[in-house]
Amino acid sequence: MAAVGGHPAQGGGTGGGTGREGAPSEFRAAVAAFDGARLRPEVQLSPAPAPRRLAPHAFAVTASVEVDGEELADGRLVLLYDPAGQEAWNGEFRVVTMTRAELEPEMAGDPMLSEVGWAWLLDALQAHGAGYAEPSGTVTRCASQYFGALADRPSSTEIEIRASWTPADGRFERHLAAWGDLLCTSAGLPPAAPGPQAPADVPSLGGVVPMPARRRPRSH
Repeated sequence: MAAVGGHPAQGGGTGGGTGREGAPSEFRAAVAAFDGARLRPEVQLSPAPAPRRLAPHAFAVTASVEVDGEELADGRLVLLYDPAGQEAWNGEFRVVTMTRAELEPEMAGDPMLSEVGWAWLLDALQAHGAGYAEPSGTVTRCASQYFGALADRPSSTEIEIRASWTPADGRFERHLAAWGDLLCTSAGLPPAAPGPQAPADVPSLGGVVPMPARRRPRSH
């Protein structure tokens, strides 16, 4: 397993979601594989209701990145399974994720922010040797300035990364671990200690350097 130091995913509570009882063995095995992921200690998982209309079977978790009691990023991961496959997926499984974090306000105008945010995801998948196909998604930046009763709040910039991809290797624990690293990168945490090298057939991204992010709690 291409793991990083941290805690097992099962310790964070991947026992949530929906659609496992009576589901095909392939789907149940994929969900069980999530418990083999090792996540950074800052990542806290919680069970979540899964969508019921996107695929015959679905499983979901939410996650937050917490440091010293402060929440720096959050997100949601959904695993979809359609035994008949879907043409847009080019497969039977699909991972759908959302990641949010606050950044330095002055980063909102950086023309490379969206490209770098997308590269964070691909870098994380590569680092964990998570094979994928048909990736798609959006990177959204939102700069907020507060007025009136909220005028005392500092300006904020939020980055939101919505992405989906088709797992191409059957190693679902790698995909969960990669998403956990994406959350930490978005939150501005320094990289974890290097894990095992990714397989040689995983394409290189040319060493994209992450942008610095602000380590502060998200506004609610």
